[in-house]
Order: sequence, then structure tokens, then C-alpha cells
Amino acid sequence: MPLSITYCAGEVMSVKSVQFTVAAHIMAALGYFQGEEISSATLADSVNADRSFVRKSLSKLSKAGLVVTKRGKSGASVLARPPRQITLLDIYRASTAPPAFAIHSYPVNKRCAVSCNLKECMSGVLSQAQYSFERSLAKITLASLVDQIKEKAH
Repeated sequence: MPLSITYCAGEVMSVKSVQFTVAAHIMAALGYFQGEEISSATLADSVNADRSFVRKSLSKLSKAGLVVTKRGKSGASVLARPPRQITLLDIYRASTAPPAFAIHSYPVNKRCAVSCNLKECMSGVLSQAQYSFERSLAKITLASLVDQIKEKAH
């Protein structure tokens, strides 16, 4: 299935998306403390991020069926299934992060052959890179990530 690389109109070239890594952090924390209910405040402290951003990430993960969340004062989250049944690709897709690679949106300089043709030529290259990136994520389970974290923590 071919992937499309979109042009990032109006975005600054140095803008980075942290949606995936924040979602992975949340999922790793839930996997690390598997079976324990963890509040969004505790998760936000772990990520060291704004609580509303973490709650938005939790909402996406919940909609994707990766997390079960209870709302309210005693609200908390747990994994919806065992970490070995969740891949980093599942988390990446749930996070709705933009493609890892994008083509700049600067206008074409019609007097330059490179400028006129680069975007079209790079589109296929970046689509293949995105595909390879996603295939790599599909091979890594949340359990594997949590195991790596536990190794480094001890």
C-alpha cells in the first residue's frame, strides 16, 4: 500500500512532532507498571509535559483501543491488552503523528531545474522511507521497549 508524503504548507522547517514519543512514553509507563491504574497527572509528571497534552494523547490511545481510561477525580488509565500484543506501530498510528518525513513547502523557482523537479522526485524516496520506518515499528513490541527500560533502570 503506497503512502503519500504531504507538503507541509506554512510549517517552519525546524518544527518537530513529539506526538509519537509522548504516546510511547505514556504507553511505556503503563506497561512498566502493568496492572496498576495510573492517573493522567502522574503520567504528565513522568513525561514532564502539560497535563492537557497528555490527556489528549491518552484520548487518542483510548480511541485506538490501546488504553482503558476512567474519567473523573479518581480517573486513571491501564493498558487495554498485554504489552506483547501492542507494537510501536500501533502507538505511532494511534498518536496521529504526522509522517516522519515531509517535503518542504517553499515555492518553486521556475528558473531552476532542481527546484522544479525535486519535490516530485523526493516524494517516492520519502514514501519508501516512511514505509520502512513503519515496518520497523511493527516489529517492536511495547513489551520489548519496557524490557529495555527496565534493563537500563537497574
